[in-house]
Amino acid sequence: MSTATATARPGEVLADLLPTSRVLDATLVLGGAALTGLAAQIAVPIPGTPVPVTGQTFAALLVGTALGARRGFLALALYALAGIAGVPWFADGASGAGGASFGYVLGMLLASAVVGALARRGADRSAVRMAGVMLLGEAVIYAVGVPYLMLVTGMSLPAALAAGFVPFLIGDVLKAALAMGLLPTAWKLAGK
Repeated sequence: MSTATATARPGEVLADLLPTSRVLDATLVLGGAALTGLAAQIAVPIPGTPVPVTGQTFAALLVGTALGARRGFLALALYALAGIAGVPWFADGASGAGGASFGYVLGMLLASAVVGALARRGADRSAVRMAGVMLLGEAVIYAVGVPYLMLVTGMSLPAALAAGFVPFLIGDVLKAALAMGLLPTAWKLAGK
């Protein structure tokens, strides 16, 4: 990792602009987990599906992008492990690994690493690339979440797609649009 410099160097994510230390890394990981847990409490139930619309996925992708693949993955791993252990910070204050939406939490682990790796390659510095990063991250989450939903509920693939994918598409586009402005703007404000 690097310290803040006059210009951003290739391979940097936003968190790399802060002074390097193990304490700071641990704080960023803990903060990323907490942000994801708080965002999960913004939950809107959707009739016909056990999976609510939450701010959790947006936070997870934002954490991965801002912290990079390693710290982002660790933050989401901490979030998942603490939730399994009983911290009530999954959607709607839930905890444990048995819920129908837990597959999406597992997908967020992988997605945070994917978007973090892409951010290291500069994908978080332009609006168009950032939208693509967010949509790819969402696709990774669905690639794990929908099969898990099928496994836990016994739904067929068409039923799981109808309950665990289609209702969230509009929200995903809105999250991508928000990220399109948020991350590139953060880089500009940092003077990078």
